[in-house]
Amino acid sequence: MKKTALVTGGSRGIGRATVRKLISEDYQVAFCYKESAEEAAALVKETGAMAIRCDVANREQTFVCVESACRDLGKPAFDVVVCNAGVSLIGLFTDMTAAQWETLRGVDLDGVVNVLQAAIPAMVSDKRGSIVLTSSMWGVTGASCEAGYSACKAAVIGLGKSLARELGPSGIRVNCVAPGVIDTDMNAELTEADIEALKDETPLCRLGTAEEVAELISFLASEKASFITGQVVGIDGGFVV
Repeated sequence: MKKTALVTGGSRGIGRATVRKLISEDYQVAFCYKESAEEAAALVKETGAMAIRCDVANREQTFVCVESACRDLGKPAFDVVVCNAGVSLIGLFTDMTAAQWETLRGVDLDGVVNVLQAAIPAMVSDKRGSIVLTSSMWGVTGASCEAGYSACKAAVIGLGKSLARELGPSGIRVNCVAPGVIDTDMNAELTEADIEALKDETPLCRLGTAEEVAELISFLASEKASFITGQVVGIDGGFVV
């Protein structure tokens, strides 16, 4: 029987590249998306993956999504869970409104908690599995004018490390990827000057691609990484050294 995977935020960017990569590795894949219906439909047509509309910040929706995906993929537990859904916010910390913080935290942190609390019990019963969390290099170093985003991504790292210890005895590995500046829609708010400045600060002098991050996620999810857990693996062109 094929291995199964759930990818959140799977209709665009790193998530879409991850769905494509896992499908190419012969996984059965379900992915969730919130608003990008056209992109999701196109990805389903291209790959045969299953798409489920879900706001991961909504706990009830998320539990229904996880249950539905497991049922439709035909296995009680996922072999791989990739928590990738995320939003960003650029601006001064003191200008961030309560509503903006709630949205940011709801997707970037609560969304991860919701997905994992829905998916983990069956994985524990199965005594195996791999979880990959998408953090950010800003979760490692912090970023000026992205304090809320950095805080959420740092919390994801803390959650991943804690769960690696908690779930290890059940045969479940948990790792984080920490992408640098990747050429995706999430960086669309950056000006050309901002992009060039970030390239200049990156030793490899370019942006990363979603496909490169997907390769790393696929590796960490696979048996090739069977003795790797609790790690934060940077993929940032040397930005953080």
